[in-house]
Amino acid sequence: MSTAQPLVLLDLDGTLTDSAPGIVRSTRAAFTAMGLPVPTEAVLRTFVGPPLPVSMAAHGVPQESVLDAVTAYRAEFEAGGMWESHPFPGVEDQLRTLRAAGCTLAVATSKPEVYARPICERWGLDALVDGVYGAPLDHIPSTKATVIGYALGELGDRVPPLERVVMVGDRHHDVEGAAEHGIGCLGAGWGYGEPGELDDAVAIVPDVAQLADAVLAELARTA
Repeated sequence: MSTAQPLVLLDLDGTLTDSAPGIVRSTRAAFTAMGLPVPTEAVLRTFVGPPLPVSMAAHGVPQESVLDAVTAYRAEFEAGGMWESHPFPGVEDQLRTLRAAGCTLAVATSKPEVYARPICERWGLDALVDGVYGAPLDHIPSTKATVIGYALGELGDRVPPLERVVMVGDRHHDVEGAAEHGIGCLGAGWGYGEPGELDDAVAIVPDVAQLADAVLAELARTA
């Protein structure tokens, strides 16, 4: 029998950090650089969370131009957009509570890992989790399921039986990616998900202050 502690996988954008300002700014700059109509503010906010190439293709960027649009986005993001984020109030305390309860914590994000790690370091989140795992920077197709698979592989013998693993995320990509691995997902109700987007989550946590209790309750339910 595995002796590994329960594992909590955490999305970054819209779950741990409020990162919309920098992502919206960088997306707007990319559409402008490509000479394409800039989406509305509401549509730009939907770019927070999902893999960037998927969002670009879904909102008017021709498939043959997606990689150029991603390059334009990253130029603006690296120029300052990546720092326009901050942890949601109370996130750090919730992570400390989960660690004190014996959980292994890991960030699993569709954001390229080369951005996710320094962002977590800037806000001290790296000291509160056991690993930060993200997508590759190159243009290898990456989904939330592949990121979760990568995180599980890197964590190795720290991964318990999958009924003792829970994902926390604010978009349907988190729910679907977790489901591909047989993992339940709690919806982060304070994030950027559209109405109905988290309907397939095992439960929706309405605010950050209830995160640790909800995670522990779900782990107790599946024990």
